Amino acid sequence: MSMLSPDSSKRYTYADYLSWESEDKWELIEGVPYCMTPPPSTRHQQLVRELLIEFGSFLRNKKCQVFIAPFDVCLPDQKNEKQDEVTTVVQPDLVVICDPNKINQKGCFGTPDLIVEVISPSTASQDYIRKMELYEKHGVKEYWIVQPTDEIVMVFKLMSGSFGKPDIYDKQSIIKVSMIDNLEINLENVFIDNV
Repeated sequence: MSMLSPDSSKRYTYADYLSWESEDKWELIEGVPYCMTPPPSTRHQQLVRELLIEFGSFLRNKKCQVFIAPFDVCLPDQKNEKQDEVTTVVQPDLVVICDPNKINQKGCFGTPDLIVEVISPSTASQDYIRKMELYEKHGVKEYWIVQPTDEIVMVFKLMSGSFGKPDIYDKQSIIKVSMIDNLEINLENVFIDNV
């Protein structure tokens, strides 16, 4: 049975999530639905586009693949959990996945290697708190938070099971992606001024 939108007082699975007919975009974190509206700004989308170009150009014909939202990332809590039973599904702005076995027709089932979230005013606390804890818990190797207003990128790297202090980069910086040999992201190509 499908429904228009979820009740925030109930807990849901990925199977429930797939049945929602709401025009709003949703994420599930440990069964709790979070609405992702309003839609992202033009600046937000521009930054995601430029990051996709940077990552995509380098990763073309390589083992690792890059995807942008909307793209379901299902994070199982138990080893034998089936995808439809998962209670956490997120829509990161950009993900890099180096294990092709995690990619299927529904999206990603398992932990991506790198996740990028571009901050929007309506989702900032989600990205800084809930998602950071979630990505750390599930073993994401690198988590990037992009701040459009300040034009900085905070890169959190997983060390001994937790994110260390972030490396912070400004518009003039080049980020050497630690988990992918020879990949460097020049932020002057990302924080372009044409909006």
